[in-house]
Amino acid sequence: MVLEKKHDVPLAKIYLLPNLFTAGNLFFGFLCLIRCIQARYSEEAMTSFALYNQAVWCIFGSLMCDGLDGRLARLGGKESLFGKEFDSVADVISFGLAPAMIVFFLILSPENNFPFFRKIGWLIGFIYLLCGAVRLARFNVITHPLLPKEQKLPPHAASFFIGLPIPAAASVIASLVLVINRFDLKAWALLLPPLMLLIAWLMISNVLYPSFKHIDWTTETKLRAFVGIIGVLVIIFMFEELSCAILSLTYVFYGLIRHLRRRKVEE
Repeated sequence: MVLEKKHDVPLAKIYLLPNLFTAGNLFFGFLCLIRCIQARYSEEAMTSFALYNQAVWCIFGSLMCDGLDGRLARLGGKESLFGKEFDSVADVISFGLAPAMIVFFLILSPENNFPFFRKIGWLIGFIYLLCGAVRLARFNVITHPLLPKEQKLPPHAASFFIGLPIPAAASVIASLVLVINRFDLKAWALLLPPLMLLIAWLMISNVLYPSFKHIDWTTETKLRAFVGIIGVLVIIFMFEELSCAILSLTYVFYGLIRHLRRRKVEE
C-alpha cells in the first residue's frame, strides 16, 4: 500500500467493466479449446467441421473482448497493474494456446496424413506458444510504470508495438483456418506450420508494428480516409473470411517489410 501511494500507481485495484471483458476474452479462449477437443473426437465429418469453425470464431470473440477491455480502461482512466497482468494471462490462453491447438488438431497431429509433422508437430505448436508467452512477458516488463526512466521506451514507441502483438498473430492463424475450411483448401494447410514459426519469431523480434492506441472518440480524419475506412468495413462485411485473412497478413508483412527497408536504408 505504501508503494502504491508513493508512485501513484493503482497496483491492485480491480476495475469491474474492463476486467469483465478480460474475463470474456478468457472465456472464449477456454471455449475454443473445448470446441477443438470436441471436433477432434467427433465421429461425423460435418460435425467436426462445424466445431472447428466455432473454435475459430471463439478466437475472434476473444479478439473483440481484448480490444474493448483496454479501450474502456484507458477511456475511463481505470488502468491498473492487475488489469494488465490479468489481460496477459487471458491472452496466453486465447491467443497462444488456443490457436496452437487448432493448428495441431487440424494439421500437426500424428494421426493426420502429414508424415513430416508426426514427430515435430507438437514442437511447432509449443514454439508458437512459448514465443507468445515471452512476448507478453516482455511487453509487461518494458511498460511497467515502476521501471526506471532510463530503461523506459522512447517516445515514438507509444504508437508502435515492439514485436508482433499476440492478438494479431492469433488473428492470422484463425482467419487462415477459416478460409481453409470454408473453401476446402486442405492442400494449402501445409503452409500454416512454417507461417506459425515466422509469426513466432516476429512476436519476439524488434520489428515495430502500429498500435492504433492513439485512435479514440476524439480522433480526427480527412474525408478521403473516412470514405476509405467505410469502404474497408463494407468489404470485410461482404467477404468475411477472405477479408480478415488479407487484413491480418497485410498487417504482419507490413511491419516486416517496413523493418527490412529501414535496415537497408541505415546500411
